Amino acid sequence: MSTIRISRALAAAVILSGICLLATTATLHAQSAPAALDATLFTTYTISSGDQNVNLVVCGSTAESEGCYGSGSMGPFGKAGALIEGTPMTKGSTVTRFIYVVDSAAGTGGTGVNLNVYKKTDTISSSSDTVSVTLFKTISLPLTGGSTAITSMAANTKFLFIGTDQGQQAVMVQKSSLAVTPVGIYIIGPNVTSITADQYGYVTVTQGGFTTFPNGFAVFGPTGAAEEDGGGADFMLSTTAGISTANLPPSDADPSERLGVRPKTKP
Repeated sequence: MSTIRISRALAAAVILSGICLLATTATLHAQSAPAALDATLFTTYTISSGDQNVNLVVCGSTAESEGCYGSGSMGPFGKAGALIEGTPMTKGSTVTRFIYVVDSAAGTGGTGVNLNVYKKTDTISSSSDTVSVTLFKTISLPLTGGSTAITSMAANTKFLFIGTDQGQQAVMVQKSSLAVTPVGIYIIGPNVTSITADQYGYVTVTQGGFTTFPNGFAVFGPTGAAEEDGGGADFMLSTTAGISTANLPPSDADPSERLGVRPKTKP
């Protein structure tokens, strides 16, 4: 009888230890992801002066105050064709991020395309946020722009993908070095109509719009490597912003024709 009592006691102890371990693990997971320093602040943007200037204002709240804390301006540009924010970096009380602005009507002729990289810093205290926006660098891209050019841009953590509907290929810009690489399935053929990305860092460059040439698309992974390409007008969806179909070319390609699995190539 005593042996049975001991076994039951041990079993109860094991179960109790397991419950405590699960509770401790859950608590550690809950504590492992503190809120970002600027999680209660937000930035809104406006375009002014005929698409030549971009203005921003930072609002929200801190631990001891709420309201709008600072503003900034970027430009002038020939035409602010596309914008995207970079991943924030936090050091002490300062949050730094780059803002990428594509000028799609740059140069004296207004047909050049420049990538303008701005550095935005938020120095946050319990009662305020001091905002600074400065031009970090401008690089010329091997793309064709113009006053009526439609610019597409998407990004992942390492790269920017940029194109216009005035040219056949897009470019991939490495964020760390700003090195530029042309990308796309067709060198001669349909122009770039959209560049889209998903939540995991995959980016699709879509080319279409020609009646005498098939549409095409190319997919690039988080490391910038080409993952897939082919005919059609495929695009991607993200979890935070809807995609307008206004500039997407139609596609009659049957996606089931691409189905097939093969073994991975061993390194």
